[in-house]
Amino acid sequence: MTQETNGRVALAFSGGLDTTVCVPLLIEEYGYEEVIGVTVDVGQPEPEFDEAAETADALDVEHHVIDAREAFADTCLAAVRANANYQGYPLGTALARPVIAEAIIEVAEERDCDALAHGCTGKGNDQLRFEAVWRATDFEVIAPVRELGLTRDWELEYALERDLPVEGGNEGAWSIDTNLWSRSVEGSELEDPSFVPGEEIYEWTEPPGEEVGFVEIGFEDGYPVAIDGEPYSSVELIEFLNDLAGSYGVGRTDLMEDRMLGLKVRENYEHPAATTLLNAHEALEGLVLTKEERSMKTRIDDAWAEKAYEGLLSAPLVDALDGFIDATQSRVTGTVTVKFEGGQARPVGRESDYAVYSQAAASFDTEDVLGGIEQQDATGVAKYHGFQDRLANRAIQTAQSKLKDDKED
Repeated sequence: MTQETNGRVALAFSGGLDTTVCVPLLIEEYGYEEVIGVTVDVGQPEPEFDEAAETADALDVEHHVIDAREAFADTCLAAVRANANYQGYPLGTALARPVIAEAIIEVAEERDCDALAHGCTGKGNDQLRFEAVWRATDFEVIAPVRELGLTRDWELEYALERDLPVEGGNEGAWSIDTNLWSRSVEGSELEDPSFVPGEEIYEWTEPPGEEVGFVEIGFEDGYPVAIDGEPYSSVELIEFLNDLAGSYGVGRTDLMEDRMLGLKVRENYEHPAATTLLNAHEALEGLVLTKEERSMKTRIDDAWAEKAYEGLLSAPLVDALDGFIDATQSRVTGTVTVKFEGGQARPVGRESDYAVYSQAAASFDTEDVLGGIEQQDATGVAKYHGFQDRLANRAIQTAQSKLKDDKED
């Protein structure tokens, strides 16, 4: 499918097997004169940047590293306000991909590129998340692995034949994606749902033990901003809690996940900071929001998380959802004390000036309540509570009894 010569293409570049193989393919199969490699920093380990730089140098590819940690961290903390999780785990990769895609667009514009490319397969979610952002531009979008139907074995053979710098393509037993918010582990034996993984798949979390710890999280307008009274930037706060909560074994998830294309896959995740912050935030909402607000927000949060999983936080629907979230979060200000124990991050104390709570009204030990309400006032409520249900049951019993009598006659 060799085409006439084109200009430059910006490639989402990790230095791994897929993106390394994409470089010569974009030149030979797609006819591009130059490939610009773009690696976006959303909190990956330092060795990954070293690998990307070394591979780009070996391929003689112009390489850009873009620091998007703050933008990504801000997106993660916005997800906290929405209590965002998908099928029981905090979103990580899903939140990172649009941030990465936007950063690559900026480089492509600066370097006068004609196209954008990624090394995603045709079976995963990331192709959709990248392209949802890229297809809103005038750039051509190219996906060599998907479009050429490449397999890992073919890529390994191709890399060997071309002497490409992928160390034989051996990237370890697991497929791992790491960012500030989460670390995902999949592939190899983990593709068997019955396989029980050992401790070797974990890096962020220690095995849960008997140690107990506490931390106080401060919130302003639904955003976590402080730890034990000390202000933190978004990046610093996440990094600190990943280390702290991870040391107590907090934030492990092993689940069967339903991808957007309908495939069901087995995923393992580590997300200590995310678990801690989401649990603390929901506890504070429980103190300051009314019952109706909490009920409605559950529906809003579910819709927000679904769009986030799809990589579509730029959708008009999300603007509307954010309007409700902003309105409720204006009162989600206060502190939450979290206890780390047995691999759990459990809220054990919360305080806010906006608390929809009266100790005097709720206490069993006092009659001093708000609005002149007294215990005996509940008698009328108790009489009406369930009245219609009792009336319906009585009518059913009477009708059934009459029907029985008519049959006997």
